[in-house]
Amino acid sequence: MNDRAPAPGGLALIQSLVNTLDVASGADSLDTADGLACLGLTSDEVPGARELRESLRAACLAHAGHPAHAVVTPLGELLARAPLRVTVDEHDGSARLAAAGNPGPSADPRPPASPDSPAARVPLPSRIAVAVAESLVEGTWPRLKACEAPDCHWAYYDRSPAGRGRWCSMSVCGARAKMRRYRAK
Repeated sequence: MNDRAPAPGGLALIQSLVNTLDVASGADSLDTADGLACLGLTSDEVPGARELRESLRAACLAHAGHPAHAVVTPLGELLARAPLRVTVDEHDGSARLAAAGNPGPSADPRPPASPDSPAARVPLPSRIAVAVAESLVEGTWPRLKACEAPDCHWAYYDRSPAGRGRWCSMSVCGARAKMRRYRAK
């Protein structure tokens, strides 16, 4: 549904997760092997990923000034289950977030290159938490929104100067809403 460019940085992961469900048709890419591989998930992780997805969708709707689409577990509760730690490189002093208890790779929010990559071994909630934290610092978190069309709710990154975007696609959802308003006159 979305004709916009992907969200920047780690928000692309959140956008990808939210958009695994086509609300209008009910098609869920988490039901496919390709959908799981894109997010580095196993079939055992799907229920948690779906719960996280719908909480993220509710947050994106809130960013756009809309109520939650359903009763969901608060996003803060889900992300609290994914504790992070700060690691500091002793050679260059650079710092990054990593999954707590995971001595290996950082919790890089980008989708893993392959299901066997180190990023795929970092739990999805930890990668999402990193993406949210980084986007808060960058000031981009509130611009990740969900389309106001009730049969869509697709996640998009609002690049409008005023930050008042309402639809994932002006040519589809926006045009439908405007046509409904016009016909109701």
